[in-house]
Amino acid sequence: MPAKLGTPCETFPGERRVALTPRHVEALRKAGIEVLIEHQAGMASGYTDEAYVARGAQMVDRQTLFANATLIAQVRSLGANPGAGRADLSLLRSGQAVVGFGEPLTAAREATDLAASGVSFFAMELMPRITRAQSMDALSSMATISGYRAVLMAASELPKMFPMLMTAAGTVAPAKVFVLGAGVAGLQAIATARRLGAVVSAYDVRPVVKEQVESVGGKFIILDVDSKTSEDKGGYAKAMDEAFYRRQRELLTEVIREQDVLITTAAVPGRKAPILVTREMVLAMQPGSVIIDIAAERGGNCEVTKPGETVIEQGVSVIGPLNVPSMVPYHASQMYGSNITSFVKLLFKDGALNINLEDEIIRETLVTHDNKVVHPRVLEVVQGPLASSAGR
Repeated sequence: MPAKLGTPCETFPGERRVALTPRHVEALRKAGIEVLIEHQAGMASGYTDEAYVARGAQMVDRQTLFANATLIAQVRSLGANPGAGRADLSLLRSGQAVVGFGEPLTAAREATDLAASGVSFFAMELMPRITRAQSMDALSSMATISGYRAVLMAASELPKMFPMLMTAAGTVAPAKVFVLGAGVAGLQAIATARRLGAVVSAYDVRPVVKEQVESVGGKFIILDVDSKTSEDKGGYAKAMDEAFYRRQRELLTEVIREQDVLITTAAVPGRKAPILVTREMVLAMQPGSVIIDIAAERGGNCEVTKPGETVIEQGVSVIGPLNVPSMVPYHASQMYGSNITSFVKLLFKDGALNINLEDEIIRETLVTHDNKVVHPRVLEVVQGPLASSAGR
């Protein structure tokens, strides 16, 4: 009997992505995996039930999907959907597998609940940054969407045009865009702003990204701060101490006051985003300037950011968008679905689910298994509250 993968409708408010698109169904079926899709799961992303059926998917209701699927592939699993996601706990069964985003380093209660349900949960956020896992790197895929979309939001909000224009009415000067954080989202923001004609500069605590910034058309700003230990072994930015951030803010103030647009992207996995832009720095910008804080979901890089809102500070618009990839659901689903498909093929061997803990990718993404939280970093989060309550 062939293994079955199920993709349900997303239930997080406003979530428009879907974990698999029709073309991924075809790829999975060629690998010997049957695919169940909940009715209307892809509609918000632009994928019809008919398109899924044409590629070989079976359309079912939610209860049938959970009852029959060997593995559930979602965009937002319980930890990333703590409200509505609880309704699915009763549908899960022991021995089943679940893969999706799950905020594993902050959602201790949800990890415990998934363990209690008996499922093996794989968190896409924990995908190791190794060459073999590049095709499964969903964080990078979604960061690409976020960087692109952030520039479009800024261009729409800014009371200026981005490109330099020579017109009969005179020359229009190009907008100045500054990107804080040159990870995947930041680099995409730089490239997109350049394509729109802006003059773009960027800063990152990791000086090694200078060449990458320049390769997409940006100018790398060098600040006089000690950044030798600013990158972890996985290539992510590390959290630094307050003295570092204070010195950094002082130097950035002079750079930021000259900008029309500021896009902040600095996030540390599993941690609150560092405050890089103070209220004083915001007030130093010219009225009409725009800040897009795409770290808003982790609290934001700007002191005045309110997640999900637009704040006006003396004429400066500070926008804290949430769930940015969902604003471009067609391609976000296409990219995420490719990540999921690559990962699922690794999980199945000879038509059966094979949780091979000798494989680094499987081991590093596995959060719960055999009714236990098994990932060491997640276990620290889970045991933290228990230890502190036991001491009271």
